[in-house]
Amino acid sequence: MANSRQKSNSICYSRITNPRRIQWKDSLNNGVFSSSMICNAGIKSFISESKRHAASTDFFSGDLRTIFYFDFKTLKRATKNFHPDNLLGKGGFGPVYKGKLKDGRMVAVKRLSHDKSQQGESEFLAEVRLITSIQHKNLVRLLGCCSDGSQRLLVYEFMKNGSLDHIIYGKKVCLNWETRFQIILGVARGLQYLHEDSHLRIVHRDIKASNILLDDKFHPRIGDFGLARFFPEDEAYLSTTFAGTLLYSARICD
Repeated sequence: MANSRQKSNSICYSRITNPRRIQWKDSLNNGVFSSSMICNAGIKSFISESKRHAASTDFFSGDLRTIFYFDFKTLKRATKNFHPDNLLGKGGFGPVYKGKLKDGRMVAVKRLSHDKSQQGESEFLAEVRLITSIQHKNLVRLLGCCSDGSQRLLVYEFMKNGSLDHIIYGKKVCLNWETRFQIILGVARGLQYLHEDSHLRIVHRDIKASNILLDDKFHPRIGDFGLARFFPEDEAYLSTTFAGTLLYSARICD
């Protein structure tokens, strides 16, 4: 719509903007402004939550952020409050429990003992770093971890057939020679990976039947890296500190 007026033999046109369009633009601007405010609030909330999470997990170094974190309540519920009936055994620095997550997955939860000193926490951090930095079909896979106050836990894939010592000394299962050979071969491959093929040279130092876990097809996985040590490729390794299980260690004669 346009009005015109005549002055000095010249015509000047002025356009009147559609009032509906103005109202629509105002609504659009208000909507954009509101969305921006909501977005900013969401970003601030996310940053705040990230800072809170970082503060609660300052025990971990930056290279561990890719691990899936479980909260303690989830693992407590999964293991039925760490019920003795769910106890699978004791690892290098704490008991291991069977757990069932909400999605139905079975897991093995290793809980760091409360009576451990700062050295125990260091072992826990070392184990997390080690297991997340190496991947092999004959090594137990770490699914996630938990650091909640004084609680330190590791969450592993669940091995249906348990540890090798339960089968060797038990009476429920009798392994044929072919299966036994495959278990020995798998353990050897896992150790070769740790000693030679991994980007880290890792010495387990506590290989025994209870640290060899078997999946549903009796494929072996080496577990419990609590006593593991690693060293650079260009350095020789020397330790005067005893490590391992005394019963499985070679005797030293005077």
